[in-house]
Amino acid sequence: MASMGETAARQGLRYVDDRFGSASFLRRSFNKVFPDHWSFLLGEIALYSFVILLLTGTYLTLFFHASTEVVTYNGSYAPLRGVQMTDAYASTLHMSFDVRGGLLMRQIHHWAAVLFVMSIAVHMMRVFFTGAFRKPRTINWHIGVTLFILATLEGFAGYSLPDDLLSGTGLRIAYSVMESIPVVGTYLAYFVFGSDFPSTSGDFIPRLFIIHVLLVPGILLALISAHMMIIWHQKHTDFPGPGKTEHNVVGSPFFPTFVIKTNGFLFLVFGVCAFLGAFAQINPVWLYGPYNASQVSAGSQPDWYIFFLEGSLRLMPNLESNFWGHTISWNIFVPGVILPGIMFNLLYVYPSLEAWITKDKAYHNLLQRPRDVPTRTALGVFGLTFYAILYLGGQNDVLANTFHWSLQSTTWVMRVLIIIGPFIAYYVTKRWALGLRHKDEERLHHGEETGIIRRLPSGEYIEVHEPLPAQRQAILAMQLGHDLPDHAELPSGNGHHSNGQGNGQAPGIGRPVGAMARAREALEGFFFERHDSPKSGPGDDDPKTLTRP
Repeated sequence: MASMGETAARQGLRYVDDRFGSASFLRRSFNKVFPDHWSFLLGEIALYSFVILLLTGTYLTLFFHASTEVVTYNGSYAPLRGVQMTDAYASTLHMSFDVRGGLLMRQIHHWAAVLFVMSIAVHMMRVFFTGAFRKPRTINWHIGVTLFILATLEGFAGYSLPDDLLSGTGLRIAYSVMESIPVVGTYLAYFVFGSDFPSTSGDFIPRLFIIHVLLVPGILLALISAHMMIIWHQKHTDFPGPGKTEHNVVGSPFFPTFVIKTNGFLFLVFGVCAFLGAFAQINPVWLYGPYNASQVSAGSQPDWYIFFLEGSLRLMPNLESNFWGHTISWNIFVPGVILPGIMFNLLYVYPSLEAWITKDKAYHNLLQRPRDVPTRTALGVFGLTFYAILYLGGQNDVLANTFHWSLQSTTWVMRVLIIIGPFIAYYVTKRWALGLRHKDEERLHHGEETGIIRRLPSGEYIEVHEPLPAQRQAILAMQLGHDLPDHAELPSGNGHHSNGQGNGQAPGIGRPVGAMARAREALEGFFFERHDSPKSGPGDDDPKTLTRP
């Protein structure tokens, strides 16, 4: 017989269900299936890093003073005792040395920020190289790019708040980049900073503090929530495999399996951040000293996600123009404004551009391997190589000093590499992906090489091939796009190989009419590699192979 507590609980739940229909929603939610592939954990790392940032950031907010009022430091750190500094820097030192657990929280917060941006970047790479951005998930890709941009800006704002010498140097660069924008640059810089830099009005640090703790986190929280709601509604993507189609997901149910695993993963991420915060020093602001506009510390470098901007500024040649008495600093405007704008806008438009080139209008829930779309993979490596060289360019002085190279020679080598390096990486990656795909085609149609050599009656030596197991053969066919259930292949007209992206349209007939149609045909020829895949069955009419029965 039910106790009074159980009866009251049932009545309460029934009351809520009668008004919100929550029982059916919870039943569907608990039965929702999540794929088991490890790469899906990358997004969870970003989510849990954000949770850690919110918790530790709330604690740090209680002790930080967002003020540029000049004070004399009399805290526990003896080397700076008696030095005049802003209240923002003094409160950071107080938080680090005099608040119980303050330094640990600062370092956990900083490491979580680094991990947050890194996990978003790697998660975006996984989405890009597997084609998870395709219809119907294009909007979620746009949200992801926006999250990456906002996370980068949030991180920059966070380590700029202490007003130490390193962060002040970074703010001076940001001020110069704003001023380099023609016509509106000086107005924009004055609007953001409140006056000429270094700001004498005392407005900038309080403004930056509100942006860092309120404005950007609120937008991030809203976008992350929208991102997860869209994923929940559209269901997860998955790699081709047994029983997997475009209309189902194979994996573990949300409750209890996924709930247990994801909560364990949350504590694992928290543990890693706590370990790094306790044993790996990061951003020791007491070593840099307070910001002084007349000083720049040697080897000044930002966090990793700003390195590409630092590198672009260092590698750009010194170019300026003067029009009607107005100077345009191309050496700042191009690498600091135009180049990042091009990079992020390309990320935004790529899904629509690829869909337009391939005429792909189908829904996709099955992912692709990078080798199965060689051109996209090569373009991705092209971009990563460009980014990596900019990253190294942000350390040209440290590299030159460490390896005893000439700074000018190091800079010029990187200027050359930034032009030719991405193209070399593109070519090597595409040939590599095509080679792997051709190898899979041979395995699918002729089986695995056994290493057994036999001699035919004619005297010719051949290698014996082992047929693939039926299940492995079916999976490989799905991965290559030959046998995707409920998933049409792209037209293979003009000799282009079908990549299994699907649109169900018939190949075009005749020469395309119009400049846009001709441009799309040219880009389609660029996107798809022209080659003939082996269509014969295992050992059929192939004098060079023999299939073991």
